[in-house]
Amino acid sequence: MARPRLPLAKALRGILGYVTVSVICGVLAASLVVPAVAGAGVTLRESVGFFNGLPGELTIDPPSQSTTVLTADGKTIATFYAENRVRVSLADMSPYIKDAIVAIEDRRFYEHAGIDPQGILRALASNITNGGRQGASTLTQQYVTNVLNESLVSADKGDRIVLNGQKSIGDKVREMRLAIELEKKYTKDQILEGYLNIVFFSRDAYGIEAASRHFFNTTAKDLTLTQAAVLAGLVKSPSFYNPSLYPENALQRRNHVLDAMLELGRISRAEYDAAVGSGIDLNLNPGRQGCAGAEMAPYFCDYVSHLILNNPAYGVDLPSRVRKLYRGGLTITTTLDSRLQAVAQAQVDATAGANPDKWGASLVSVAPGTGKILSMAQNTVFLPEEGKFDTQLNFNVDSKDAKGNDLNGAGGFQPGSTMKPFTLAQWLQEGRSLADTVDASRRTYPLNFKWRSSCGKVLGAYNSKEKSLGAADDLQNNDAGYYRRMRVDYGLYNSINTATFAEAAQLDFCGIQKMVDATGIHSGLDNAQVNMHQLGNLLGAIGVAPLVLANAFATFANDGTYCEPVAITEVTDAAGQNLPAQTRSCREAVKPSVARGVNSVLQDVLKKGSGVYIKPKVHNSFPVAAKTGTSNTNGATWVVGYTSGLATASFFGDALEGQKRPGQNITVNGKFYKAIDGYMLAGPQWANYMLEVGGLYPAAAFPPPSEQMTREPGKSGKSDKPGTSGKSGKSDKGED
Repeated sequence: MARPRLPLAKALRGILGYVTVSVICGVLAASLVVPAVAGAGVTLRESVGFFNGLPGELTIDPPSQSTTVLTADGKTIATFYAENRVRVSLADMSPYIKDAIVAIEDRRFYEHAGIDPQGILRALASNITNGGRQGASTLTQQYVTNVLNESLVSADKGDRIVLNGQKSIGDKVREMRLAIELEKKYTKDQILEGYLNIVFFSRDAYGIEAASRHFFNTTAKDLTLTQAAVLAGLVKSPSFYNPSLYPENALQRRNHVLDAMLELGRISRAEYDAAVGSGIDLNLNPGRQGCAGAEMAPYFCDYVSHLILNNPAYGVDLPSRVRKLYRGGLTITTTLDSRLQAVAQAQVDATAGANPDKWGASLVSVAPGTGKILSMAQNTVFLPEEGKFDTQLNFNVDSKDAKGNDLNGAGGFQPGSTMKPFTLAQWLQEGRSLADTVDASRRTYPLNFKWRSSCGKVLGAYNSKEKSLGAADDLQNNDAGYYRRMRVDYGLYNSINTATFAEAAQLDFCGIQKMVDATGIHSGLDNAQVNMHQLGNLLGAIGVAPLVLANAFATFANDGTYCEPVAITEVTDAAGQNLPAQTRSCREAVKPSVARGVNSVLQDVLKKGSGVYIKPKVHNSFPVAAKTGTSNTNGATWVVGYTSGLATASFFGDALEGQKRPGQNITVNGKFYKAIDGYMLAGPQWANYMLEVGGLYPAAAFPPPSEQMTREPGKSGKSDKPGTSGKSGKSDKGED
């Protein structure tokens, strides 16, 4: 049968291309032995001069690598990547993948000097004869192309990438030149290692390690012969030969790789027969990107990512910090304790499991003395999921940091009566006793009331008859029997609103302000100061984030020393170099004697006060102190409590609507509540959690307050002995 004739124009183009590439190959070959041909003719010298005049330096920056966020105990929280890649050394790759990739992509890799003239001529002859587009790029040339493309992508210039089918002869010649120079600078194994770490396998797998994990849930080091052959075959066309999409194509290509390996003597006939007779046996393990795909603690992950993105140490502007996080191959070690996190998540899910009305529940713990955040959980999912309460807002943290940068927090919730201990702290700071009595019968403070304010700030009023002048409603307690004289400690552990105001009426509000500021309390919306000269803030009228409250109470647990919250302990880059992390930053905020006085009262909250009905009785297991809190409309309820080694804020309420919804006449987990209170949902959530994890951290007895601080006053006034009442299940509501 006669061979079909090529059209004349096509034949001429093929011949011209053959001659052009032959000349290029001659020039390339000559460039490798320039000293030996120094005396050759002018034409050759000019050709060599032209080739040597092309750029010969290839800057090999580390390719984009995945960033890993770890718990303090070394477990993966999340991975960030623009290209899912984990760099490994050649020694940590299976011999099968090295042999397979060389056999199928560049069988003369260890013989040529960067380009393969024999391969070029073979491909050219095939293209002229068969009219195809057979390529002849060596592994070195492919590596050059990948490096150039990666540099463009990393510089946000991916639109300038020229695909193989669109490359001009000039592009190919430059690529060849760079390949030759690369071979002079690096060993074959170094080039092969670089290639296998940069090459694209799928949109979820860049480099051999990520590909091994993605397709077979294994490592590059443990790849079997058949697995290595599948991945080596995938390089030619990551879409067409994708085994999860086109298994028949992948199987055919794998067998072609095995043929090549057998032909080169890289595997035995027995190995070949066994491999060809096997299936592909995928074990897909898709990459989980960012906090939405976090293995645990997605909201803590989000908080950590914002700390990195807000820190100029990771780049001069936000885009550069984003590149560092998603391409820099960072290892970020955090403070999270995976043991505590698992329990915290289980508790918030149990508290508000059946929750069609989307009430929020959260827990956050810090370590007194270090500020380390040990757990951070809430009863939501990060991405929409049918039947689940979803949000990306973090219930536990501020909306913004101190510099106004986004933290993606819900902005805090009204802390209610959890603010009362700070008034008590100022009471003790001014040298007063826990056994002093105050008149808790007073419910109004008119505009002309003489509050103390040494810093000159003006205070408002609490008198319903003067509303036209901007005054608030009169003070109310939940139970009528508490409008009377009582001891200061009794007033706090029973959470009596009028008792707190009676104390404040005798104190310097500038001192209360300093106490609140010193313990780190601030607005969750904008990081602004909580103005204690606005009287409603004595009872928690402004939103405060749970993390902030937990850390403030940790100050009392730590004998008065406040430590800034810490989430990141170590950051290393892809080269193992340390980058700035957070460091322990502590200061004395409260006198130790004052902290001890507060601790002594807050231990009674659980024994005989507003938290007496919280079950289980966690205080029977180790020394623990706590304070309940409820906003005026019951839309935010709390227990914030601590041992000497663990401080935890537990919240339940309206987390997304700014407590606009009253927590009244609601049903949670099938149970109806006429009005929720701190001890009802937030309380058991906190107690169950602390009972399970409290023993994992030191829980020593708190040092007792001084005798002077607890001494009974003289016969000047009637006082209630601690524990005479307070078991009525009263509310501890603060003011709205």
